[in-house]
Amino acid sequence: MHSKPPTRTRRAILRASAIAVAIAVLASGCASDTVQRGYLPGFTDGQVTNQTERMTTLWVGSWIAALAVGVITWGLILWCVAAYRKRRDDHQLPVQTRYHLPLELMYTAVPVIMVLVLFYWTDKDMSAVQDLSGADTADVNIQVVGKQWSWDFNYLDEDVYDFGEHEGDPGSVTAEEQVDGVPGTSTEFPTLYLPVNQSVHFTLDSRDVIHSFWIPAFLYKRDMIPDRTNEFVVTPTREGTYAGKCAELCGEFHSGMLFNVKVVSQEEYDAHMDELRAMGQTGSLESGEGAENSDLDRHSDGAGTLNNEEADE
Repeated sequence: MHSKPPTRTRRAILRASAIAVAIAVLASGCASDTVQRGYLPGFTDGQVTNQTERMTTLWVGSWIAALAVGVITWGLILWCVAAYRKRRDDHQLPVQTRYHLPLELMYTAVPVIMVLVLFYWTDKDMSAVQDLSGADTADVNIQVVGKQWSWDFNYLDEDVYDFGEHEGDPGSVTAEEQVDGVPGTSTEFPTLYLPVNQSVHFTLDSRDVIHSFWIPAFLYKRDMIPDRTNEFVVTPTREGTYAGKCAELCGEFHSGMLFNVKVVSQEEYDAHMDELRAMGQTGSLESGEGAENSDLDRHSDGAGTLNNEEADE
């Protein structure tokens, strides 16, 4: 005795699937800006750098592809459960198929194609983001030195530097201490200044252990490895204040390795360079291992740093 094809059930499932797809499309069109960029950091009034739109597109595209695969997979599973369920009046086993060559080729080829497509777009965007062809002609050159557990910033073109000290209790930062009310910032953290719409060539070095230079709003981070210099080029395109941090567990006080980033006009950037110059912070801080004591000797007491006697202690 053969079971009858469940045409009514299939039509109901297809109708429900079509309604679900229509609702999903409508919801995506009405989604907030945060949802449309895949909950990545961002702003409605413009991109933070010249690379953030590219990264957001790759991220959102990957999620859309994954969601489509998930909908198809779960849809087929539920359809099979409903369409081929055992009926009360059906006492005969279905046809037992040992293999189905076209089906096996399909579920081998489709995942391979999906991986190749994802690999192509990822490699394309990563190559663009990490392209160093503009390093020699960058408008600004900045060396960032990671140290346990803070940051030094050498503004190489201006021949000035800034430095930071470890934040012992980052959880104690109050809203009043935040810079421009931006979470994750503090007036006690070192601040990296960047001129808006100017290409910046970063060189990253570590003084001791592995760190990772991360500005979440830039959607990019890069490791800082002892005895190895990493580089990247980026153009900040939106003025504002952003939080920065170390993204690599680097020791006991890793959580306090924080800094601020201020993307400002060229005039404000130049004014800050003059401030550093007026404080006597000229030249650059060394990045090699064991350089910290010699760097501390260069800092004046007026800048709130250690003098020779404090360093010896």
